Amino acid sequence: MDLQQGEKAIYEGHPSWRAIIGFYLKGFLVGAVAGVICAVVDATSTGVVVFVAVAAITVLVGFIKRVATVYTITDRRLNIKKGIIARKVQETRLQRVQNVNFNQGVYERVMQIGDVEFTTAGTEESNFVFAGVAQPEEVVEQVDQATHGKLGDAALEGSPEGSVQP
Repeated sequence: MDLQQGEKAIYEGHPSWRAIIGFYLKGFLVGAVAGVICAVVDATSTGVVVFVAVAAITVLVGFIKRVATVYTITDRRLNIKKGIIARKVQETRLQRVQNVNFNQGVYERVMQIGDVEFTTAGTEESNFVFAGVAQPEEVVEQVDQATHGKLGDAALEGSPEGSVQP
């Protein structure tokens, strides 16, 4: 993400590798089932070849999916970029963020991953989601510090001699 003059990055990351373990397991399961079917139909080693091929494709797709998703929080903006060839970019000003929440199910708590949802002004639903990030509570804390820091800076700028008016 190109930063504007004076803008500082607070957080930049991808979905955690732990978030796509489920995708890998499903891919390996599909590969195993396809391999067993091929082994039953054909007595040669095509079952192993099919399993290895499906497993390799699963790992490659999962890796690309993870690396091609970039979450960025600066002291001014939220940004989500997805894709390599076709690209989808979501962006909003940090001052529009009203609520920051994170969700973790049992599996996610064990894996220390979660989804961070940003509710922005002017929308009825949370349309910014950092899915599968590691340590989501730390991301929420960083955004909270950035938004409260901005509010504090604005209050200081508007008051004489840098003091906050009661």
